[in-house]
Amino acid sequence: MIGIYKATFDEKWPDYFAKLDNTIKERVAKKIKKILEFPQKRHLKKGARFFVDEIGQNRIVYRVFEENKEARFYFVGNHKEYKRWYKQYF
Repeated sequence: MIGIYKATFDEKWPDYFAKLDNTIKERVAKKIKKILEFPQKRHLKKGARFFVDEIGQNRIVYRVFEENKEARFYFVGNHKEYKRWYKQYF
């Protein structure tokens, strides 16, 4: 059985989240709840420790820490911002 994971957020998360309009913020909150129930999604790229999920035209990037039952969220934003974020780390 898969348990509910705890959400934690990277220090830059509030900056990304604050840029979203309220409708998207609501959708992101719903998506986070779903991720916390079933966190294993599509890897950012093969072998990457990050996962990526989509919310319409937006992307959410996170990691799963099984030992702590934790999902840590790093980025949320549109595809253009996502590509910029991605280039910083890969």
